This record gives sequence, structure tokens and C-alpha cells, in this order.
Amino acid sequence: MTSPAGDAVTPERVAWAALTRVVEPGDERAGGVIAEWGPVEALRRFVRALPAGVAAPEGERELARGALIGARLICPGEPGWPTQLDDLGVARPVALWARGAGSLRVLAVRSVAVVGARACTGYGQRMAADFAAGLTERGWTVFSGAAFGVDAAAHRGALAVGGPTVGVLACGVDQVYPRANDQLVRRIAERGLLLSELPLGAHPNRPRFLQRNRVIAALTRGTVVVEAARRSGSLNTARWAGDLGRHVMAVPGPVTSSLSAGTHELIRRGGLLVGDVPEIIEQIGAIGADLAATPEGRERLRDALAPETLRVLESLPAAARGTTVESLVQRSLLGPDVVLPRLYELASLGLVERLGAHWRLNPACKAA
Repeated sequence: MTSPAGDAVTPERVAWAALTRVVEPGDERAGGVIAEWGPVEALRRFVRALPAGVAAPEGERELARGALIGARLICPGEPGWPTQLDDLGVARPVALWARGAGSLRVLAVRSVAVVGARACTGYGQRMAADFAAGLTERGWTVFSGAAFGVDAAAHRGALAVGGPTVGVLACGVDQVYPRANDQLVRRIAERGLLLSELPLGAHPNRPRFLQRNRVIAALTRGTVVVEAARRSGSLNTARWAGDLGRHVMAVPGPVTSSLSAGTHELIRRGGLLVGDVPEIIEQIGAIGADLAATPEGRERLRDALAPETLRVLESLPAAARGTTVESLVQRSLLGPDVVLPRLYELASLGLVERLGAHWRLNPACKAA
């Protein structure tokens, strides 16, 4: 039996879906039970412990409800599950709900978190947008939290150059918070991916925002904090990144600004000061390109590609000068709004590269 999204409806998937409604993000005690007994038996134990009168969640209904709105469940151990989440141990997400055409495993190969203050300054907005645009153009995927301020600026910067971006939410993927970001959230889903470990319909609260930060930190190769007050939630993301062995970077600002206090504290405590995109890339390295350069790596990457992404890859000619997006639209029979994000996705894997207005296969892995 398969879901409308094409995924096999196994007892394990049904259990994972139900568990997203039973377990709060970051519950290490529940995570330990799941790790010991597996999702099916763990769900049975949790359901037996529910208070009288509380209905047990129905995993099949959760999956069907998700399929109706174009949401899919990414479960541990499945091909689409990014294994770097396992670094969280028993605090890892039970599973992740996703909306959007992008492949999480692919987008997370070369990824950077750009986070910061919600009530940021014009300087913070500009730096976040410029960093995100520059990273996207160089084949890196920008992750953030889809909130006001730095988060929104980072997502808009990536979208402005036609690339995908990933928003990790503190609510269900069918919800929008803050409401004023409705159009931005829609564009993220169209070009990249929305993620949440919370069930459909879930609303945000302060603990969920803080727990969401660990997912951003775990999924990405490094975290850049653009502006942050001393008690900013973005510093929580940076702490998770440091604890997980990821790169922690911070952008300096005016010493007279309270929104520089948090970033300057990060730098004093060992975070790297960065002022431009090349400095960020110097730290996080060419992750993904080395994998793509080997025959085994190419096969692994191809297996993870969504059908539309693979179609764009196979439409690229062997010519060294490459081809334009318009030509690829004709070759692939896909729309430009589909082709361009898929090209950036392929660039994030090191499979293709951009030469001005042209795109070509990466010479280091033409046999991809």
C-alpha cells in the first residue's frame, strides 16, 4: 500500500507519523524509548500512558491529511533522511514533515544557516540578504527559521537570485507564523522546502522556537549569526552548532549597537569573525564537491535526486561553454520557475556550475 505521495504506508511510517503528535520536540526521555524499542512499540507504550479520555493519534490519518496539502513525512532510516540529524542522539527529531519540491538530503549536503535578530537593523537585513544571495550563487543552500528580521532577509536573498532555500518552522508546515510572512513562506515552499518536526496544525510557543534551533544547527555545516542581542534565540542556534561540532561564525557590528553585543560575545568565545561570503566558504569548505567527484559519490547523489532535478541534469549538454536556462527549459520541457531552482540544487552538490548566464556540467564530474 502506498500514500498519495508515493511512499509505502508501512507500520513504521504510520507509527512515525503518530509519534510526531505524541512527542514534543527535543524530548530526550521519549527519544530514548524510541531508540530502545523502535517506533511501533514505542508508540504503543506512549499511547498506554495517555490520560483517560485523550484519543490516541492515528498515523494513517496524519499521512493522508499531509498528502492532501502536499506535505510528506521524512522518517529516520529512509533514503531521504539526512544522517547528520542523528548527531543529536536521543534529542533528534522523531521525523520531519516537509512541504516543497526540494530534496532535504540533497539541499543539506552543502548548507549554511543564516540567523539573527528578529528586530534587526537595516545593516543586519542587508548583510543577511547579501550573504544568502552570494552563498546561493556559489551553490550553497541557506537554511533559516522564516521569522521576521534576519531570517526573512536571508530567505529573500536566496530567492532573489533564483535559488532554493529551506525554512525550519516552529509550527506545523500547514501554518504560517508570523502571519505577515505568508507570501515569503509560500515562495520558500515553491522554490525550496519548509520543514517541521511538529504535526500538522501545531502552533508555536517559546520552547518550540528554541528546540527548532537545534534542527537548523544539525542540518547545516555551519551557522552564521548576523545580528543578535545578548539574549537572542539565534545564539541558542550557535550554541547547538558548536556542541555538534559545526562551524560557528558571527558578523561584527557597531559597538554602540545592542544588536552587536551577542555576535561580539560569540567572537570572544571562539566564534569566527566573517565579513563576506568568501570568508564563510573558506571555513565550511567545498563539502559535496569532493563526493561528486568520485564515481561512487555520483551514484549516491543521483539516487537522492528528485525526478525533476535529475531531468534537468540529464538535459545539460556536454559542451564546455554550457547552456542557458532558456535552452534548458526547451530541452527538459519544464518551466523556468522549476529549472532554475533545480540548477542551484545541482550546484550545491558540485554537479554543475554557473558561468555567467550559462550553466554547465562540473568538469570534475562530467560523468555524473
